[in-house]
Amino acid sequence: MTLFNIDLEIPSKVAAPKLFKAYLDFNKVAPKVDPETYKSVEIIKGDGGPGTVNNITFADGLPFTNGKSKVDTIDAENLSLSYTIFEGDVLMGVSDSATHHIKFIPSADGGCTYKHTIVNKCIGDNKFTDDQVKLTKESFNKTFKAMEAHINANPNAY
Repeated sequence: MTLFNIDLEIPSKVAAPKLFKAYLDFNKVAPKVDPETYKSVEIIKGDGGPGTVNNITFADGLPFTNGKSKVDTIDAENLSLSYTIFEGDVLMGVSDSATHHIKFIPSADGGCTYKHTIVNKCIGDNKFTDDQVKLTKESFNKTFKAMEAHINANPNAY
């Protein structure tokens, strides 16, 4: 097994607590604000907290269609959460699983930095190609920008 990390950092003018709360509603919000990526994100076990299992259905036109994830941690004090994708073609035949660590780091200007690290447990010596890394980063950047726009359009929602 090989570990392969993908790191993404995006500055935002939105306050870290608002983004964190919006990401706690990811199941409901992401398919509405980024339907080109997510058809649906449905809880199949649990209440949204740690241990919750989600079924993710991706939009048409992507090189994958589905995935299952489990919420690992939610840390409101540190504005962070983690989840692991453990099944589905979203793993692209490269990984057994992919653990996502997300943190919203407050900045002095009242905004924050969105930090997203994906730790892929690759099958054998597999690694992601440059194109797969690029697709992953572009997808999460697009979803983040859509979530950010949703908050800006609904400032009292979070």
